[in-house]
Amino acid sequence: MESRLQHIFLDVFAGRGMHTALMVLVMLAASLGAAPAHGAEAEDLELEPLVVREPEQRKVKVDDIDSEDFEIGINAGLMHFEDFGSDTATSLRLAYHVSESFFVEGVYGRSKLGQTSFELLSGGAPLLTDEERDVTYYNVSIGWNIFPGESFVAGRWAFKGGVYLIAGAGSTEFGGDDLFTINAGAGYRFIATNWMALHLDVRDHYFESDLLGTKEGKHNIEFTGGLTFFF
Repeated sequence: MESRLQHIFLDVFAGRGMHTALMVLVMLAASLGAAPAHGAEAEDLELEPLVVREPEQRKVKVDDIDSEDFEIGINAGLMHFEDFGSDTATSLRLAYHVSESFFVEGVYGRSKLGQTSFELLSGGAPLLTDEERDVTYYNVSIGWNIFPGESFVAGRWAFKGGVYLIAGAGSTEFGGDDLFTINAGAGYRFIATNWMALHLDVRDHYFESDLLGTKEGKHNIEFTGGLTFFF
């Protein structure tokens, strides 16, 4: 046996090529009693089947927003009239959602003018009667949901909502005058349920008035919060 192996190695080192080298490897494996590819030892090397565990799924309840496109509600807050101070303001609002991004809104509101600084300091006759201080305003505006998204409460509950911009035109009536008014502002809508939403708004109502003797542009800022319903 040894002489045979010596003869084979001599053939390899003599340069008989790759074919001879392969034959050498096969004969060495056979002579050394290499284990077959099948048998008891091969069975010991078989891997156990991989067990894939499905992750536990958390149940999440998502409220469906009503498909109705109309929204109606009431707002209340403060209206600051330039030269006349601040007073409470209430309004009725109706909106139609044209798409997810745009909506059209109509507003009818009421407030009351206070006294001017001249009236307070002079102590003279008031410029307007109590009835003339009553203010009514209405307008039609276009809103743009610029930042729609979600609000998180206590890090646990998620609610739909978002920031919107709004602008439009209408009229403001007080002191016997009917003044063309432009309004612009921003708001935040918080959809509490699938049929109700909360609003926070700030708007500037601009008109020109000559009630104090000189025709001037007046900026009148409105801060309100409200509750609306989808239908």
